[in-house]
Amino acid sequence: MIFYRHPPAEAAKALLAAAGLPTADLAAEHFAHFIAAGPAHAPEALIGLQPYDDVALLRSLVVSPAVRGKGYGGALVAEVEAYAQQLGVRELYLLTNSAEAFFSRRGYSCVERASVPEAIRQTAEFSSLCPASAVCMHKPIEAR
Repeated sequence: MIFYRHPPAEAAKALLAAAGLPTADLAAEHFAHFIAAGPAHAPEALIGLQPYDDVALLRSLVVSPAVRGKGYGGALVAEVEAYAQQLGVRELYLLTNSAEAFFSRRGYSCVERASVPEAIRQTAEFSSLCPASAVCMHKPIEAR
């Protein structure tokens, strides 16, 4: 698998929208912290990061149906975690409606929303785009 950062915004948004993931808050500059696999004009898999000093929101993990089951999801999580470490991030947070088991297998644990740092709670995904029923998860990582 070959990964690249900063996928074209429109192609990335199309993949996210096809999977029913939120895109309303994503501007072109957000994609500087996204990692993708597949052709640039039509990524097959994607994950995003919203860094805020030493914490970050992991968001928008999506794998197209055509390549599911080939390890893209796990590989992208590992890739974005390594990238986060390079940025000095020490803690990752995410919200999920359907991937709790997937992230649990990768070292993420459930946390109360109230314990999440303010910078993360202020994001559109956290404050308005994801429902209150979404599971909040956390993983500490070591900075490089």
